[in-house]
Amino acid sequence: MILIDTHCHLDAAEFDADREGVIQDALNHQVRMMVVPAVHRNNFGSVSELSERYASCAYALGIHPIYVSSSEFKDLDFLEQTLEKQMQSVHPPVAIGEIGLDYFVTDEDKGLQEYYFVEQLKIAKQFELPVILHVRSAIDDVLKHLRQHKVSGGIAHAFNGSRQQADAFIDLGFKLGFGGALTYSRALKIRALVSALPLESIVLETDAPDIPPEWLEKNQKNTPKELVKIIKVIASLRRINESQVAEITTKNALEILPKLAELFTPLHVLH
Repeated sequence: MILIDTHCHLDAAEFDADREGVIQDALNHQVRMMVVPAVHRNNFGSVSELSERYASCAYALGIHPIYVSSSEFKDLDFLEQTLEKQMQSVHPPVAIGEIGLDYFVTDEDKGLQEYYFVEQLKIAKQFELPVILHVRSAIDDVLKHLRQHKVSGGIAHAFNGSRQQADAFIDLGFKLGFGGALTYSRALKIRALVSALPLESIVLETDAPDIPPEWLEKNQKNTPKELVKIIKVIASLRRINESQVAEITTKNALEILPKLAELFTPLHVLH
């Protein structure tokens, strides 16, 4: 069984004390690849360095909507310049991300968020890269901009919308990311979606160290290895076997992130 965590923040300070152990633990639990999205220009270097150090890590570059207020417009130029350099390297980014909109945090400037989002969609189109989207409480506006600025697909991370919204993303060539939130018995809407959506539209994620699954205690850190239990929940909800969930979701991740597929060699399966 081979699993891919399409969204985890392994560069976060929470992993400073045991990062290598966390990555090895993930490998020991069949999680062969982990995608680490940037959130601000300040961590472009740290996420790319992870991919250089660990064959099981890939990365994305982008400015998260929550961080636009602490960003400068010139950071968009820096993103473009960094991409021009990194796309020619041995370890190119696999996507633009984490980008998008977040209307849950109401004190953030929506207009500013939209400006950074649209500019990064243009950059994604320029470099022919998919996008990893943050869509919290802003799905309809995210979809509006995606229709206006066509990109080569991507992932709607931590999806928690309606079936109609899910279908709209799928129609635009996107996959939907699901993780720890679906493990809670009270998460009826997400569970219904995971049960009914085409399995070909789903990718796995943990958002580690955030969005812990139900079984973790407060003092336990969420890590990519939890995917091996998350797929048990998906398999149970869909009444299929775990190996089928693993096979199809891994195929989905490699399909939607072509640069990840290029990195996904037999070495990743074995180590």
